[in-house]
Amino acid sequence: MAVTFTLNGKAQTVEVDPQMPLLWVLRDTLNMTGTKFGCGMALCGACTVHINGEASRSCIMPISAVSGKNVTTIEGLSADGSHPVQQAWMEEDVPQCGYCQSGQIMSAVALLSKKPKPSDAEIDDFMQGNICRCGTYQRIRKAIHRAADLQSAKPKSA
Repeated sequence: MAVTFTLNGKAQTVEVDPQMPLLWVLRDTLNMTGTKFGCGMALCGACTVHINGEASRSCIMPISAVSGKNVTTIEGLSADGSHPVQQAWMEEDVPQCGYCQSGQIMSAVALLSKKPKPSDAEIDDFMQGNICRCGTYQRIRKAIHRAADLQSAKPKSA
């Protein structure tokens, strides 16, 4: 079955089983390996992408469910790491092993699109579904606050 969707701003059509999880289409069919496999049950957040702007777990999302939709992966945030959340992650030296970080970043971007200046409690609540085995939660929270500041300081385009 052919499924057509937009990936990081570009139209894509893939011929795969309609029940194949989006994660495996991204990684194995389209070679977009920034999105990671963690648990396979939508519990850890490593596979988080955006579907029509909403943070979604790609490991359980059948490719047929994204037909006609916009999918954004970590690769789609910026080609050079200049997205404010990516900048903040680097400035705060968030990653240790780094495995969960693409999912953490995608969730943080979704949070900041809803709450441009989140409180610690709002960050903790929104990010609780993203697990970091290295325990960098304090740095993640600090980076989200920094990203919020970076975004608010960024001039609005006309």
